[in-house]
Amino acid sequence: MPSGEYDPDAVETKWQDRWVDEETYTYASSIVSASDSEFDPHLASESESSDEHTLDNSSDGAHVDIEADPDTAFSIDSPPPTVSGNLHWGHVYGFTLQDFVARFRRMRGSDVFFPFGYDDNGIASERLAEDELNVRHQEYERREFQQMTQEVCQQYEAEFTEKMQQLGISIDWNQTYQTISSDVKRTSQLSFIDLYEQGREYRKRAPTIWCPECETAISQVETEDDEQPSHFHDIAFELINKNNPRSEHRTDTFTISTTRPELLPACVAIFVHPDDDDNQDLVGADARVPLFDQTVPIIADERVDMETGSGIVMCCTFGDQTDIEWYQAHDLDLRIAIDESGTMTDVAGSYSGLDSTEARESIVADLSESGALLDRRKITHTVNVHERCGTNIEFLVKNQWYVKLLDKTDEYLAAGREMEWYPEKMFTRYKNWIEGLQWDWAISRQRSSGIPFPVWYCDACEHVVIAEKESLPVDPLSDDPPVESCPACNHDTFIPEDDVFDTWATSSLTPLINAGWDWNDNTETIEFGDSGLYPFNLRPQGHDIISFWLFHTVVKCYEHTGEVPFDSVMINGMVLDENREKMSKSKGNVIAPDEVITEYPVDAARYWAAGSAVGDDLPYSEKGIRAGEKLLRKLWNASKLVEDLTTDAPDPETMSHADLEAIDRWLLARIDTEIARLTEKFESREFSKARDGLRSVFWHTFCDDYLEIAKHRIREGTTGDAAAAYTLTVAHRRFLKLFAPILAHASEELWRDMYVSNSIDKTDDISSDSIHRQSWPNPLGIDANVDAGEAAMSVVGALRKYKSNAQLPMNATLDRVLIWGDIDGFESDIADVMHIETLESVSERPSIESVVTGVDLEYSLVGPAFGNAVSDIETAIESGEYEVVDDQLHTEGITLDPEMFDIQKRRQYTGDGEMLDLDTDDVIVIVQNN
Repeated sequence: MPSGEYDPDAVETKWQDRWVDEETYTYASSIVSASDSEFDPHLASESESSDEHTLDNSSDGAHVDIEADPDTAFSIDSPPPTVSGNLHWGHVYGFTLQDFVARFRRMRGSDVFFPFGYDDNGIASERLAEDELNVRHQEYERREFQQMTQEVCQQYEAEFTEKMQQLGISIDWNQTYQTISSDVKRTSQLSFIDLYEQGREYRKRAPTIWCPECETAISQVETEDDEQPSHFHDIAFELINKNNPRSEHRTDTFTISTTRPELLPACVAIFVHPDDDDNQDLVGADARVPLFDQTVPIIADERVDMETGSGIVMCCTFGDQTDIEWYQAHDLDLRIAIDESGTMTDVAGSYSGLDSTEARESIVADLSESGALLDRRKITHTVNVHERCGTNIEFLVKNQWYVKLLDKTDEYLAAGREMEWYPEKMFTRYKNWIEGLQWDWAISRQRSSGIPFPVWYCDACEHVVIAEKESLPVDPLSDDPPVESCPACNHDTFIPEDDVFDTWATSSLTPLINAGWDWNDNTETIEFGDSGLYPFNLRPQGHDIISFWLFHTVVKCYEHTGEVPFDSVMINGMVLDENREKMSKSKGNVIAPDEVITEYPVDAARYWAAGSAVGDDLPYSEKGIRAGEKLLRKLWNASKLVEDLTTDAPDPETMSHADLEAIDRWLLARIDTEIARLTEKFESREFSKARDGLRSVFWHTFCDDYLEIAKHRIREGTTGDAAAAYTLTVAHRRFLKLFAPILAHASEELWRDMYVSNSIDKTDDISSDSIHRQSWPNPLGIDANVDAGEAAMSVVGALRKYKSNAQLPMNATLDRVLIWGDIDGFESDIADVMHIETLESVSERPSIESVVTGVDLEYSLVGPAFGNAVSDIETAIESGEYEVVDDQLHTEGITLDPEMFDIQKRRQYTGDGEMLDLDTDDVIVIVQNN
């Protein structure tokens, strides 16, 4: 090993480059990549690997099996980041958790498929191009703007690739794809055709959720609630045609409260609740809309919210979901007052051409002038906005393509239950989303960048013509339809569909894309290029896109294959700032990953990423990263010491576990226990518990306890120095393997420097030099007195603390130490490392008495029970004027029940010497030092 401190700048860069160059993480059963790789040479290379994985085993001692996976594919459907900007902490955190799984599974013998994609075909990428180039997509012909967008995206994708490699994520860069690539277009269009042929898709002119800013339809999943300031406007409507005798007492007006007076020109009906006795007399009459003078009916309907405003509601086509339900249920007129860009239409009369916000203010001013505005008051309310741009959504009537969802929600819910959820609580979010669905999935978008629908329409009868599967991908704007005349009416002119797919309609196919799902011209069936990948073993993703990506993937894959696409789902939380607030540019609390890995080792950031339970949000913490940096230094320095101590380690072929000392066997048995625990924690995705437990065993059990004892044995040439050197090496190698999934760079550096081509462990697979291609260690099954070893280490720890408190050097000689407890076989190790002249293991327990040091009162119980007498009770206890009989405390004529107090005690030794304080009652240590 090089002298000096650990240099992460040199080490990490070296291995990041070599892992890519050596294709360390290549999936052995590679299929042809689905990417267009011309923009990055790393994405274009191909490789085959036939690395063997041999499970860690030993011919010495009893062998304990931990079940390992067979040497088959372990497939990860990694999320393709949306190409909408720079890499952020959410990417770093999510992919690091995935990397823990990938590295662990490789070492467990699996051929890991860990691809990387770029989601670059949707609104987000288009808006990125508009912002970067300071243009609007409407200003260009579609193909021209698509090319502009792809050029911008390729720059960001190259940066994504570089950053992911700098983070040490063990992606197979041969397995990459872009969702705008030709191959993925083919898959996406094939999906559309397959669902259409199954009757799971339809085109309909219907109310559609619309974003005026993006000028496109969006789906329910792309909306979110936003609290916004607004005004309630009390507006007087004229009552006409009073045909209900009960309404004769009314004046000629009634009041409606609304936040959207700009929708008055779209008003087509007035509704009251059937149980609203105060307004029931209005039902059956008509009303005149102020300023616009259309006459509308007044109707009873249970969907009216009687608690809001006046309890009388206008229905406009369309202001919200309820307006749509009323429109459909009561066969109302259609009056569209706001167009695709948020501009008032001719229906708005003199307000036509105004932006809807401008129109609102003008209409309010005119209502006030006419006397129809009775009141205007400030409120805040929840508004549906487009999650991409934050624009308030509208509802327009448009021809759109839909995927059926509402008729199969029970099946999609059952499919979700078939998957194993990490953490299990996240299934509730999936369940709640499905139970709250109100719309089928609108998959058509009115944008420039995207994958085109493979559809033409007959110009005469609008018959739908679908492309042939073998011709995919197609672009109807430039390609001819597959027929010369309409099959329905024989007309020979066709109109190409100019809409594109919603980006989620394509990214929901990632398991199929990665497994090579495609049309086979020869067999005329849809087949998998690598059927061993599907269903995928793991879907990792953030909790914020369960309703976006996970749900839609389940829907698509279930309909195409009849199978649930994943065995398990791992949901990560969000990265927050150190105050547990969401990072955002507007708050100024965003910390770029580049800033962190410039200052700290990547492995320290990986250590931090393992610090939260999967599913929980993780606050960014420099303290947590520095803790990782401290562990790296400890590992480095301990490794240098191990290397120094094991220069003359014996040939492993000459060592038998029977030749080991008790403490050697204890250490290896303790590591066996940690291997079993760590394996279970990695399997259950409990990375935080895996990390913390491993750190504790390495730092305290190995470094603080065993390494110091072994150092003394080897340097002093005492009995068992060869066994100590052998044990140090075996233990150190095992710790490197156990740390490898988390501390990827440091473990690789130490492994290659200390052990490659110098194998001391007969179970190592040297066919690959990388530690990340070695086998995960199995327990050796060594017979050891574990309890005695634990007791001995607690004694050593107590003696260290004694010397430290007494300001004695650690090599100071102690005259005599008495130990009661099971330390059989460890006496000489304790005496040697702690420099004890006489260590005596006593069979009779020293005389220890328990001394009461105080009484703690449970004031939440004592106060209400005894009130002013509490101070008297306290005084009596302080003076010792109390007694405890039958678990009850008696003082001042008052009796306290057991739950009202807690007796504090300490052990006291009255013999010769000083009794040390230990965490266990099973061992007593007495120092007699003159």
